[in-house]
Amino acid sequence: MKDYIIRGIDSKKSFRIFVVSTTNLVEEARRIHNTSPTSTAALGRALTAALLMGITMKSSTHSLTFKIKGNGPIGNIVTVANNNGEVKGYVDNPQVDLPSRLDGKLDVGGIVGKNGQLAVIRDLGLKEPYIGYSNLVSGEIAEDLVHYFYFSEQQPSAINLGVLVDKDISVKAAGGYMLQILPNVEEEDIAKIEGILNNAEPISTLIDKGLSLEEIIEKLFGEFNIEILEKKDVKFKCNCNRERIEGVLISLGYEELNSIIEEDGQAEIVCHFCNTKYNFSKKELLEIVNSMI
Repeated sequence: MKDYIIRGIDSKKSFRIFVVSTTNLVEEARRIHNTSPTSTAALGRALTAALLMGITMKSSTHSLTFKIKGNGPIGNIVTVANNNGEVKGYVDNPQVDLPSRLDGKLDVGGIVGKNGQLAVIRDLGLKEPYIGYSNLVSGEIAEDLVHYFYFSEQQPSAINLGVLVDKDISVKAAGGYMLQILPNVEEEDIAKIEGILNNAEPISTLIDKGLSLEEIIEKLFGEFNIEILEKKDVKFKCNCNRERIEGVLISLGYEELNSIIEEDGQAEIVCHFCNTKYNFSKKELLEIVNSMI
């Protein structure tokens, strides 16, 4: 199944729902960063969450950055998404791994850590971005985001994120959904939603069974008559290029660049998000330095 995202709302406008399949893009991220199974699950969940939040942005020029910094061995997790369905991300220590939990599931909470913070940064093209913070509660990412939305944005939400890693460490299935309660919801409907969510299979299991996102919505929330408002493809995409990397070199300053020229005679810059390498010869570095004079 291709990766895509759909956005819908129930007929009574009691809640809105976002559902995304990310199997292929999480597998691409795994290959790019050579992640271990547990790191793949952690990064995959974060990429999926960023897409679910990014689709809510109003403009294609806006971006959403989702950062997690726990006390686990994976270090920082950084993902960036927009409302075009594009996402990129990386982790500090992609090859670190942990034994599976007693229930056989990958120990994402252990590798992320329960102590730390998450940040959601919305760049709306204004002078300053909107930044919201929340403490981690489990390191499992979905639970941490539910906590964030409730306490930082006063938005009751239900979030399910999942990544199934195959025996050959490739990504077998990945995806997620985010349900957000709207102000006019009735108590009876809240009880129904809670019952559905408590008994629902993980979304990665449903995707692995071959269900489309439309079928997943119908299976879980069919009684609410969901109207699909939007559907679009999603993908892992980094917007780095040589011009942007030149900007990074310029930001180092005149003295630092001259020092690099004298000591190394060249420079290699690697993009954190996609691992693309940009090489600059001594001549190219001198041209950059001269342009700063």
